[in-house]
Amino acid sequence: MAKQVKLKAEPRTEVGRSAARKLKARGVIPAIIYGGKEKPQPLQVAARDINAMMSHASGENILVELEIAGEKSNRTALVQEVQHSPIGGDILHLDFHAISMDETIQAEVPLEAVGIPNGVKNFGGLLEQSLRMLAIECLPSDLPDRITVDVSELNIGDSIHVREIQLPSGVTSKVPSELTAFSVLAPIVEEEPVVAEAEAAAAGPEVITEKKAEPEGAAIPPPAQKEKEQKK
Repeated sequence: MAKQVKLKAEPRTEVGRSAARKLKARGVIPAIIYGGKEKPQPLQVAARDINAMMSHASGENILVELEIAGEKSNRTALVQEVQHSPIGGDILHLDFHAISMDETIQAEVPLEAVGIPNGVKNFGGLLEQSLRMLAIECLPSDLPDRITVDVSELNIGDSIHVREIQLPSGVTSKVPSELTAFSVLAPIVEEEPVVAEAEAAAAGPEVITEKKAEPEGAAIPPPAQKEKEQKK
């Protein structure tokens, strides 16, 4: 299940690019929390705390217990979006989505294949994964980091649909059950160009005639003289 981490934050009064640059110079990252019954609230968090949280995250869904300075109680939230710099990849901004631990949430979690399909191992087939993220609904405490699917029994032509995926307790799928998640395809066999070879063989070998050599010392008459001689 998704690990809940604690994170300290402070209210942020200044907004805009100029304020963001000043925060970055101080080693602080701007953020915002929205959702729930409260109005969206700008925050600021120490960059070292954010980097530590992201480096220890075991999945794409990070459950956070925010300790906001000046507030009596902590707030539970999901990291909704992380904005990175296109150069260097530094974190520029975070969005937190406030949630309640006793209310269901919707999220997308990665699907991962476990094992090597029999059709791949013994018959040279190809494993195709058609669904890499699965939209689910559950309580925050039941939110999984990822969902693993055993594909080792699949033979060529076999598939696993969403309805056949064993979901963790308390988790329900929010996508159509008939969608294909994994399948094993037959190996691709390249056909040899036998048609072109057969046509070449039917045409027979190319015959090259040798030009008769002129006798040594024989003069070659010019075209006009040659024509007069033919008239005689």
